[in-house]
Amino acid sequence: MSAGATAGGRKNRTRSRIRRALGRSRPAQVAVVRLDGHIGSTQTGRPGLTTDTLEPVLRRAFDTEDLEAVVVVINSPGGSPAQSEYIAERIRQLSSEKGVAVLAFCEDVVASGGYWIACAADEIYAAHTSLVGSIGVVSSGFGLADVLDRFGVERRLYTAGENKARLDTFSPLRTEDVAWIESLQEELHQQFIRWVRQRRGKKLTASDAELFNGDVWVGATAADIGLVDGVGVMRSVVAERYPDAEVRVVEAPKPLLARLTGGQLSLGAMTEDVVAGTIGAVRQTGALRFH
Repeated sequence: MSAGATAGGRKNRTRSRIRRALGRSRPAQVAVVRLDGHIGSTQTGRPGLTTDTLEPVLRRAFDTEDLEAVVVVINSPGGSPAQSEYIAERIRQLSSEKGVAVLAFCEDVVASGGYWIACAADEIYAAHTSLVGSIGVVSSGFGLADVLDRFGVERRLYTAGENKARLDTFSPLRTEDVAWIESLQEELHQQFIRWVRQRRGKKLTASDAELFNGDVWVGATAADIGLVDGVGVMRSVVAERYPDAEVRVVEAPKPLLARLTGGQLSLGAMTEDVVAGTIGAVRQTGALRFH
């Protein structure tokens, strides 16, 4: 835990004791925020976990009165490198502003961009069965140039700038394009590694070759190599750390339409999602992701 967060935690506990001494019986609060799903825009074009979608809920969590700590429960396979960085940075900013410690808990999967966000916490915990890690970068796509030839389809592509259409799905693969995408991946990978080293520091016990090769580990092994601080689930750890605190799950306010419809989608909307997802999968060929 950082010195600032520790000092802030002591300050909050002092405020809580003063309030209780003055006859205010409201218990100390632990605010819980859930980060569940893909990071960045989804293939349907609808936002996943982004700074825009999370700002209201993060604000509400850190603005909680009598706050002892903020807990971030994460279940994410990763996604956008930029949004992973933005979300993590916002958590650090609010933690510093409010002088409150942040604890992260890994659920099913906290991989790649999900782990980047987890590193924004002062302490990270995982369940025995959580999958944690995947510190790497991936991009994937399809090569359909031969398929077009087989069916006698002519690809017509016009660009201004010789590298504007790198890794085009329907064009032959060029070795210089492969070198280019690999250089971008390596640069992003090094940024990821620097962030993990910055946040985890001497807690990391395994070699770089083991830690940063893109593998994932179950909770106990992740603790052994320093990617997490311990094995445990949120309710148990928080109950032990803050026995007198009230645990409060903070959610973003739902849009009016979602409240009126109960969050249900029409068949037409579901069909649009399927079509948009198919189109998005083609458009995002070659996109760099923390997955």
